[in-house]
Amino acid sequence: MSMRINKELPSPAELKREYPLSDKLKELKNRRDAEIRDIFTGKSDKFVVIIGPCSADNEDSVCEYVNRLAGVNEKVKDKLVLIPRIYTNKPRTTGEGYKGMLHQPDPDKAPDLYAGILAIRKMHIRAMEETGLTAADEMLYPENRSYLDDILSYEAIGARSVENQQHRLTASGMDIPVGMKNPTSGDLSVMLNSVVAAQMGHRFIYRATDVTTSGNELAHVILRGGVDKYGKCIPNYHYEECARLYELYQKKDLKNPAAIIDANHSNSDKKYKEQIRIVSEVLHTRRYNPDLKKLIKGVMVESYLVEGRQNICANMVYGQSITDPCIGWEDTEKLIYKIAEEC
Repeated sequence: MSMRINKELPSPAELKREYPLSDKLKELKNRRDAEIRDIFTGKSDKFVVIIGPCSADNEDSVCEYVNRLAGVNEKVKDKLVLIPRIYTNKPRTTGEGYKGMLHQPDPDKAPDLYAGILAIRKMHIRAMEETGLTAADEMLYPENRSYLDDILSYEAIGARSVENQQHRLTASGMDIPVGMKNPTSGDLSVMLNSVVAAQMGHRFIYRATDVTTSGNELAHVILRGGVDKYGKCIPNYHYEECARLYELYQKKDLKNPAAIIDANHSNSDKKYKEQIRIVSEVLHTRRYNPDLKKLIKGVMVESYLVEGRQNICANMVYGQSITDPCIGWEDTEKLIYKIAEEC
């Protein structure tokens, strides 16, 4: 056989019994979810900043980052809602490379998915307990989200997954905001079709059960730039692109029109310092056009303790990305304060 079973994994219910959320953390998540929901439904004019490492690769450095973020959050919470990126699954274009903590809780050791599902739940809970912030993650594998569905306050569906039927249908059963990224081609219609699908109710098979969903009215788009047939990055955060997105939204019968602008990936051509300038341009777009101010609810930024990136090796730099390059903490702090001033 070309597939073999390595180990039977615990069910989400079993893992939640072993590592449960306390009543205090459940109340915290309910408060955070309500605050974030109000932004996407237009009841609140606060601005969302989804920020953190490209991939969560080390519990201690990730939690240190989120602790620092919590300190900044206290100073800007009247204007911003900071959502830390704790991304535990990493999509790989060719299938090669580090696939995230779910696969490899220790990046320089062999994959261990049993240890991985324990590690990611423990890390998310620790971050909540220490900081009072609930996080965002990417729904790379729909069948795995049940291990964290009582913890997360935001989920993203990536450029390589946004056309997948199971991702769209699973998103329709979520009660938190889910952002649909445009595909790597940059096609906005594909992204918007995903939002249409996620906002509808469906009946399908999920984790060997027959389920029915009611639709997710908080499903929205994330602009992350595209790549043409020659491999050249084509950004889509500029004013004209945002205005075009607004026009396309008007033609769709969708609830709570909303967009998040991803300042990295193909928008920055992975030139991580460009994120600072891109966020500034997005803020200018919002100030200039009231319709776009209502549409653009936030930005997504890749940031870590130490700027840049590194390869996996014996002597890795603590708090530096091992996947895409990120801005460092000093730039992160300045950027968040700048966003708060200009919103």
